[in-house]
Amino acid sequence: MNTLYDELIKMKNSGESCMVVTVVESLGSTPVIVGKKMLVGENGLAFGTVGGGAIEHFAREKCKTLIKQQKSVLEKYVLDEGKIVENTKTLPMACGGSVSLFYEYIGAQANIYIFGAGHVGQALANVLKTMNFYVTLIDNRKEVYDSLTVYDRRVLSNYSDFLETEGLKDNSYVVVCTPSHKYDYNVMNKILELKLAPKYMGMLCSTKKLNEFLEKTYEQFGKEIDLSNFYAPIGLDIGGASPEEIAISITSEILAVVYDKKGQNHMSERKK
Repeated sequence: MNTLYDELIKMKNSGESCMVVTVVESLGSTPVIVGKKMLVGENGLAFGTVGGGAIEHFAREKCKTLIKQQKSVLEKYVLDEGKIVENTKTLPMACGGSVSLFYEYIGAQANIYIFGAGHVGQALANVLKTMNFYVTLIDNRKEVYDSLTVYDRRVLSNYSDFLETEGLKDNSYVVVCTPSHKYDYNVMNKILELKLAPKYMGMLCSTKKLNEFLEKTYEQFGKEIDLSNFYAPIGLDIGGASPEEIAISITSEILAVVYDKKGQNHMSERKK
């Protein structure tokens, strides 16, 4: 039988964010015991218990919000309907005691998909994995796939097929650096066609290739297509053209988006 910790490891390895809820205080008459834990995943499935009833239902719903916020909090609840105590929430239970729950967010800061695991893709994974990102590398070349060493997940697949089969997690980050501009366009257009919702889409390309892509994209989807989260040429304009330098440029741009930093010198500003 899987324990809560077994399920936690599964979620971490798959890139699923979760909350661990721990009873840290129980005063008076309550149905809970200090130290009891409950694990709640992104899909709402829960393992373990923090006492059942209204408090557990409330905690599960609270977890859904906190997972989206990527936030850990400590909260105290009075288990006596109608009774209000300062700095606590009242839950509809007749026990009369109070309970403090610690909600601990566990998960990556963001999910990053790298389409194309060549020199730049691998260099980028090397940089990103020094931080709290869940990195998925997708490539259609078996010899490249077999050579990969730094990643959370590697996938051997045609690029568009991956998107058709798995899609993308909402608010994820996408880097397109395949070995062919044809594949780059296929990835970008498939994201638009499927109406996926990444927070960031960056494409490694020249200004000439970008203009060709935009022309084809506007022709297919219309001039009103929303490309506000599309960055190309990708990266911040920091200089350097080696795979490692490009990787630092791309990572810098991703971090600027993650932390909502304005006024950065984006390479994509050249297209305006």
